[in-house]
Amino acid sequence: MTIAERHKYILDALLKAGFVTVADLSHDLDVTMVTIRKDLKILEDKGLLYRSHGSATPVSPYVNDRSVSEKKLVRVEEKTKIALFAKDLVDEDDAIIIGSGTTVVAFAQAIPKNRKLTVLTAAMNVTLALIDAQEVEIVQLGGVVRKSSSSVVGHYAEEMLKQFACSKLFLSADGISLDYGLTTSHMMEAHLNALMMKGVQKTIVLADSSKFGKKGFGKICDLEDIDMVITDTGIPDLYREKLEEMGIEVRVV
Repeated sequence: MTIAERHKYILDALLKAGFVTVADLSHDLDVTMVTIRKDLKILEDKGLLYRSHGSATPVSPYVNDRSVSEKKLVRVEEKTKIALFAKDLVDEDDAIIIGSGTTVVAFAQAIPKNRKLTVLTAAMNVTLALIDAQEVEIVQLGGVVRKSSSSVVGHYAEEMLKQFACSKLFLSADGISLDYGLTTSHMMEAHLNALMMKGVQKTIVLADSSKFGKKGFGKICDLEDIDMVITDTGIPDLYREKLEEMGIEVRVV
């Protein structure tokens, strides 16, 4: 196989899966990993991909902090489908935690207003989404307000969180990476989310397919620490396969 043929194979694989590894390409193309690294370097110099620790993605995986007013306008249909599926996982008399982010706000809005449950959240927009639901008891964490996410973070929120135990955590993320795990763009929010996971029996991640292969600044957890992912049909095949190999339930809506 010529260099041009290898490069075409690599770019086609990226287009199909959204993510490739040096080890897999070396095996599939029957060349050394050194050769593959050189190929990826050439393709990166041409602006055709982004290299990162033994792998490559079509674009830079790193995400910046964006306001909820901006994010709520993106992938609305996918978030709505995810939210409608997730609402059926909430049982009567449940005590759940809802994280922050536009996808979990859509989830909160989808919860039937007559369902009796307790919701613990750091997100003020989640509270507002449930404020008229008479059967829902809301426990709002207090702390330092992050205006970009309409949520609170910090010592007071973390200490208050330690006083509760819940059945499920419904969590959004800015990035889902095979090598770096679940991430968000703010380190204090990442730390609070990690503490939320310690207080529940099951962690359910609500994330549209654009989040796969991305990385935020703050790491929440390794992928092995989550129980379920609800996403849309755009999830790369590689990610679905790897998640299921880890024993994580993947629901595509």
